[in-house]
Amino acid sequence: MASIILGYDIGVMSGASLYIKKDLKITDVQLEILVGIMNLYSLIGAFAAARTSDWIGRRITVVFAAAIFFAGALLMGFAVNYAMLMAGRFVAGVGVGYAVMIAPVYTAEISPASARGFLTSFPDFFINFGILLGYVSNYAFAGLPLRLGWRVMLGIGAAPSMLLALMVFVMPESPRWLVKNGRLADARAVLEKTSATPEEAAERLADIKAAAGIPKDLDGDVVEVPEGRKSKETQVWKELILSPTPAMRRILLSALGIHFFQQASGSDCVVLYSPRVFKSAGITDDNKLLGATCAVGVTKTLFILVAAFLLDRVGRRPLLQCSAGGMMVSLVGLGTGLTVVGHHPDAKIPWAVALCIASTLAFVAFFSIGLGPITGVYPSEIFPLRVRALGFAVGVACNRLTSGVISMTFLSLSKAITIGGSFFLYSGIAAIGCVFFFAYLPETRGRTLEEMGKLFGMADTGMTEAEGTRGQEKVVQNPNGCKLDGNQETAATVSLS
Repeated sequence: MASIILGYDIGVMSGASLYIKKDLKITDVQLEILVGIMNLYSLIGAFAAARTSDWIGRRITVVFAAAIFFAGALLMGFAVNYAMLMAGRFVAGVGVGYAVMIAPVYTAEISPASARGFLTSFPDFFINFGILLGYVSNYAFAGLPLRLGWRVMLGIGAAPSMLLALMVFVMPESPRWLVKNGRLADARAVLEKTSATPEEAAERLADIKAAAGIPKDLDGDVVEVPEGRKSKETQVWKELILSPTPAMRRILLSALGIHFFQQASGSDCVVLYSPRVFKSAGITDDNKLLGATCAVGVTKTLFILVAAFLLDRVGRRPLLQCSAGGMMVSLVGLGTGLTVVGHHPDAKIPWAVALCIASTLAFVAFFSIGLGPITGVYPSEIFPLRVRALGFAVGVACNRLTSGVISMTFLSLSKAITIGGSFFLYSGIAAIGCVFFFAYLPETRGRTLEEMGKLFGMADTGMTEAEGTRGQEKVVQNPNGCKLDGNQETAATVSLS
């Protein structure tokens, strides 16, 4: 539900923007700021959600996301001018930041390793479903009077927020958050409901206790978490951002890289400006424009289902590389078609129009089978428990910041280097992303969250800040009996994995 809310706002704005520009008489610059600024506002929500979710729990944080977005949707629906509409976008943006951060983290923490990829891809599936609902809303309310149509499109987004706030209260709390706060009995109860056998639940609890720094022999309904292991804010920031170990730095760069390439390859531009792209390709009728946009939404939603079933079978890295490579080829095709149409403004070139439509659908299909869902899955898996909320929030901040810059500069960039040239630029970024995924990201399929630190080179995923001080020399024994220093161990562990 949180993801539907986010997706709906993205999708509905693509069509509503056509009518907002006509009704409020705003410029292209004002329009691209309106469309993209919410991504920057969501930075506030993402970092606030990290703090809130560590403080009061993952579950109740979702309620905050719903309440904030409800208020934002009503503000946008009743906006009487551009300033009020921007105020509504600000409030909704904070709600989006909450939702996009907490939904994947909660899902990853409550899921068993065998199905985590499948379950953690659900947020992206429902983002795409929300985008599709936004497109359908554009199509359904396009016939209303100009002053009313776009307001209904935006205001009706408040409905899912009310459902979300009610549904949250039947959800269990994250067992990892419960353990981190010493509530072992509550965590055990949740794990028994989300594990195949009592033995699996006990094993998962033992792993989570170790990651949280709770001694193995310390048991009871509620226990005192060792003071040195508590994730205090200053310690978490120091460990993740200010003085990370080489392994933690690689985890952080992996998360930032996947978030950056998802947005820098122009995915939001294809979604937000798809009516304008199709118009540039030669489709001028409003109903046909919105119909073609709905086809984009259907394609995204169908292919995200395919990805959900492949994530735990094929793995994250192969899907990412296939996705980025396919996006690169699709963007080249889209850029070619738009460039040909742009060079012949007075003539209709059917093959170029068809190439633009086919390339757009191929782009969203490749995006939805890899970069779309895995951007939610991979970063939610790889951070150690003590820094997971902040780490994922930093990744979301990178995602939203990149998205905001890309979406707020697309129209200006298109005027400077043509719309076809813009997509050629994005194809080059997708190619770089493909190389990054191949060279830098290890495979995480089938591993528990507590094993991720070792995959990235950490000897002890539950180590204290003192043990993880950068530059500290540690000696480990590899399977061949050779002793390695810390940097060599990182490389050797990744290579063996």
